[in-house]
Amino acid sequence: MPHEPRDIVLRTHVFDVERMTIPLRGGEMGERHIVRHPGAVCVMAIRSDGRLVTIRNRRIAVDAWLHEFCAGKLERGEDPADAARRELEEETGHTAGHLASLGTFYTSPGFTDERMHAFLATDLAPCPTRLEADERIEVHFVEQALFERMIAAGHVCDGKTLATYMRWRVMHP
Repeated sequence: MPHEPRDIVLRTHVFDVERMTIPLRGGEMGERHIVRHPGAVCVMAIRSDGRLVTIRNRRIAVDAWLHEFCAGKLERGEDPADAARRELEEETGHTAGHLASLGTFYTSPGFTDERMHAFLATDLAPCPTRLEADERIEVHFVEQALFERMIAAGHVCDGKTLATYMRWRVMHP
């Protein structure tokens, strides 16, 4: 929860970094930096043949291609379902006839307030992709059994994808 007044030490187009003074045990005061994020969406899309729509995404921060579900940042004030539909279209070239919430979770509450909104997309239809200039994405259709073997082998190591898939498996056994 944001504290007032906010001491923003860095502002970017994706997030802000806030410096906070907090009480420590023993009565002393300490300083923490919190990444303030508008939130994001992660979309698990399932084709009519049961295969998952996944992406291989070039992630510069970890210098690797990661197997993921499509995802993206919420624009300030944007409805999460609208963002999920937008990201699905932009990154995978699919529209969803049906979109269902799989709930929300915090991505890494030790340093950020980013809340991820997870969705299940079904009744898919093709549309053109609209990748951003810095995105390097390959779309893949993966059988669920293979996807689970990829998880077990450590080939799927993206936290939002793992959490979204787990939510779906628990909610749809």
